[in-house]
Amino acid sequence: MKALVFRGPGQSVWEDVPDPGIEEATDAIIRVDAVTICGTDLHILKGDVPEVRPGTVLGHEAVGEVVEVGGDVRTVRPGDRVLVSCITACGRCRFCKEGVYGQCRGGGGWILGHLINGTQAEYVRVPHADLSVHALPGALDGKDAVLLADIFPTAYEVGVLNGSVRPGDTVVVVGAGPVGLAAIVTAQLYTPQRMVAVDPAPARLEAARQLGADAVAAAAGEEAEELVADLTEGLGADVVIEAVGVPESFEMCTRMVRPGGHVANVGVHGKPATLHLENLWIKNVTITTGLVDTSSTPTLLRMMAASRLPASSLVTHTFPLNQMEEAYDVFARAAVTGALKVVLGGQPHDTVAVKATSQGK
Repeated sequence: MKALVFRGPGQSVWEDVPDPGIEEATDAIIRVDAVTICGTDLHILKGDVPEVRPGTVLGHEAVGEVVEVGGDVRTVRPGDRVLVSCITACGRCRFCKEGVYGQCRGGGGWILGHLINGTQAEYVRVPHADLSVHALPGALDGKDAVLLADIFPTAYEVGVLNGSVRPGDTVVVVGAGPVGLAAIVTAQLYTPQRMVAVDPAPARLEAARQLGADAVAAAAGEEAEELVADLTEGLGADVVIEAVGVPESFEMCTRMVRPGGHVANVGVHGKPATLHLENLWIKNVTITTGLVDTSSTPTLLRMMAASRLPASSLVTHTFPLNQMEEAYDVFARAAVTGALKVVLGGQPHDTVAVKATSQGK
């Protein structure tokens, strides 16, 4: 099969690799029909995630069709159309029993495109399939459904739920990329009084307005902080969601939150950020961090099937699966191309004969 293979920092190649096979009785083999690119994939290519070894197939989000399952798989069968979650879950360890799948200690967690071969390929092996793939309603478009593999549950769980958004709140989302926009969408499920989006890109601020932001501000200078102060009569925001992952944006969030408020960090940070406890210790502020668990995915799937999540507007570019390298270029230059989410959908192809052998790396 063809797959996008990480060859080291700054290097990836769309090339032939061995077909995946069943390795454990809990595995499923999925033919990939739609896949997307995550900001985390760009971090991997930059060398920011050293756990990813050269030779690994990238990607952790996909929609596809089950072509083979191991003997212990009970929830899906060949022919089923499924969503592949970015998180896999063994279902047996302490964390999985608590629904904290992102911290799975039984061979799950974030492993696809990280510790094992991922989804940016024609076929993918998914461990622990019973809890890690979800059957899709027949009418749901794959390019919409693939957004439920990562960005929507991440925004909802790590941003909205961890941030304890409540009716009447002022919610500020710093970073109007795909996850930040998904946070704007899902925060509205809790009827906040107002939503504020902060981002340096005018196109992303316009997307935020279209998705429900009541006010927007550029990230440069003190514009955003002054806007929040004006809107709240100097009190500060009830909830601030950090969806960038740089020290400056995190520190801005801690300045914009009100006493007793919540800062929910969603962004992936590669550098230390200063925590100004000399100012925060007296403010009763709650700061949360987190890796998505995807425990909300079944709920979000039902909402999308009922047309309650406007996912389509986040997809700005589509490509055939074999144009993976071009899609990466467009996504990496989002400030120039205006890309939000890039979705790749392969042309229909015959099912290959999958073999119960070790997966090629």
